[in-house]
Amino acid sequence: MNDEELIALVCCDLGSIVRGRSCFASSIDQQLAQGVGWVPANHALTPLGPVAEPNPFGSTGDLRLMPDPATRVRVEADAASEPRAGALDFMLCDIVETDGSPWECCPRGFLRETLTLLERELGARAITSFEHEFQVLAWPLADQPIAGLPFSLEAQRSSEPFARRVMNALVEAGAEPERFFPEYAAHQFEIPLAAAEGLTGADRAVVFREVVREIARRLGRRASFVPLLNPSEAGNGLHIHISLLDAGGHPLLYDASRPGCLSELGERFAAGVLRHACALSALTAPSPVSAARLAPHRWSAGAVCLATQNREALLRIPPLFSLGGGEPERQMRLEYRGADASANPHLALAAILRAGLEGVREHLPAPPILDRDPAELAAADRERYGVGALPASLEEALEALSEDGQARGWLSPLMFEAYMSVKQAEVRAAERQALEETCRRYAAIY
Repeated sequence: MNDEELIALVCCDLGSIVRGRSCFASSIDQQLAQGVGWVPANHALTPLGPVAEPNPFGSTGDLRLMPDPATRVRVEADAASEPRAGALDFMLCDIVETDGSPWECCPRGFLRETLTLLERELGARAITSFEHEFQVLAWPLADQPIAGLPFSLEAQRSSEPFARRVMNALVEAGAEPERFFPEYAAHQFEIPLAAAEGLTGADRAVVFREVVREIARRLGRRASFVPLLNPSEAGNGLHIHISLLDAGGHPLLYDASRPGCLSELGERFAAGVLRHACALSALTAPSPVSAARLAPHRWSAGAVCLATQNREALLRIPPLFSLGGGEPERQMRLEYRGADASANPHLALAAILRAGLEGVREHLPAPPILDRDPAELAAADRERYGVGALPASLEEALEALSEDGQARGWLSPLMFEAYMSVKQAEVRAAERQALEETCRRYAAIY
C-alpha cells in the first residue's frame, strides 16, 4: 500500500486561521512552479466556520497558493506516541492571481508592500519578534488538572514532557525559541522567539502557533491562544517587538541623549502608532473577546500611551541593559502590547508599521513617556500624557477603522470590504451570547 507523506501548502487568512491544501511530498517541485488552486471566497470564511454574508467575492474567481520554499517547516512524527501519524510538514504561501501577480487581499503580500515602503521612505529594515501567550488545556475544559502557581518551577515541571518537546520542535522548525516559562493564568505559558528581519518575523508567528498546537495534540492536549479563556483571569496576548535598522545595520530607534533613549525618528514612529491606536485595534485584537482583555490592571494594554518598563501601556520601551556586554543600542525596540492571536500576524505587523510611518511622514511631536500607572492618573495628567482608552468592543474598533481615513486607506477597498464582512459576522454572532460562552467558543477556535 502506498504510504507517501503529505506536505501542506497554507496561508493565514483574515481571521488568523491557517488554511490550505496538501499534496504528496514527491510532487512539491511542480507545486513550487505552479502553486495550487485557491478561491477568493475562502478569504470570506469566518473563524466560526461559515462564509460571511454579504462578502465581496461570491462564488466567482480563481487564485493560486504559491508556496515559499524558504518557509518550509518539518517536525518529525513522534513514533512512540503516534505510530501512524506523519510529520508536520508545511510551507507558507502567498495568494496570487492565476498569472502569478500579487492578489490585493493577500496579508503576506500586504506586509511585503509595507516593508518596501519602509525601506524606500526611511531607508529602514524592520526587525521583529512576536511573543505569544497560550494555555495548554485538557478538553473538555471541565477536566483541567490542578495547575502550579504563576511563574513557579512546579508549574513548569508539571507541564512536562510538553515543555521539552515543544522547545525542541520549535528548534527543528527553525523558529529559534529562546526561553520557556509558565505565565500568570492557569495552564498558561510563553515562549519568546528570536527576532528576525522582514517577512520572517511574522512568518514565525504563524509557524509557532501551529508547532505548539501540534505538540500539544500529540500529548492529548489542546493549546489554545484564545485572547480570553476566563473573564476573571488574565488572557493570552501577543507582544510585537519592532526595531528598525538602516542599510548598514545601524539602529535607528536609539539615541542616548533623548528621553527613554528613543531617537527622534522613533518618537515620531511611536506617535503615529498612538494616533491610530483605536483603528489598529480592529486589526491587532480583532475578536469579540479581545477588548475585555485590553482593560486596566489586566497586565495587557490598559491605556493608549508610551511608557518605559510599564506593562499597562499600549506601547512600551523595554529595559536596556549592559550586563554581560549587552549593547543598549542593539536592544532598543518598541513593544506593541495590544495584539492577540485572533490577528493575522502579517496584517497586524503591516498595520503597525504603516501607522508608525505616517507619524514619521507628518513629523508628529514626541509623545510623553509615562512613568506611572495610567489608571491612577488624574484627568489633567491623563491629558498631559496623552493617555486614552482602546475601543471597548470589536464593534467600536471596526467603527474606528472605518472612520480613520488614513488607516482605512492602508487596505485596498476589496481587502477592507472583505475584512469588515468577516469581522461583522463575528460581532453579530457574539451579540447572542454571554461573554463566558463566547470565550469558550473562541477557545476552541484559537
